[in-house]
Amino acid sequence: MTKNGPKILEINVRFGDPEAQTIFPRLKTDLLDLLLASSTGNLNQFKLPEWENNFCMNVVLSSKGYPKDYKKNTIINGLNEIGNDKSKYVFHASTKKNGNHWLATGGRVLSISAMGSTLKNAKNNTYRIVNKIDWKDGYFRKDIGWRHIQ
Repeated sequence: MTKNGPKILEINVRFGDPEAQTIFPRLKTDLLDLLLASSTGNLNQFKLPEWENNFCMNVVLSSKGYPKDYKKNTIINGLNEIGNDKSKYVFHASTKKNGNHWLATGGRVLSISAMGSTLKNAKNNTYRIVNKIDWKDGYFRKDIGWRHIQ
């Protein structure tokens, strides 16, 4: 952030990146329509995408020890009680279902995104979801967004 607002440092285009997972929930236009128009060379005939006028924040949950050594196939509790809707998303990166349990199978395991009318609301909504997850072998940063919330 600068005194004149945000400046782009890098652009990540992979759908699994947390940066993308904060942008896509705000997209009102059908992403499939945009991708199809782009792949067929017809993007210039497409009207500009429409966006939600909300903020979105993302928090990544990783295995303790990541990126070095970490346990695999550890149980994650609480995920079955979290529903998805247009204001909150649970993105699975390294999980698998085993009966009624979710297991962490890798280093970067989950990303939680939530919307809010302000950045502070988005942060509170995101951490409210994160705190419903009971995973003794996981960790997450607690400082996401602190520099930009007064």
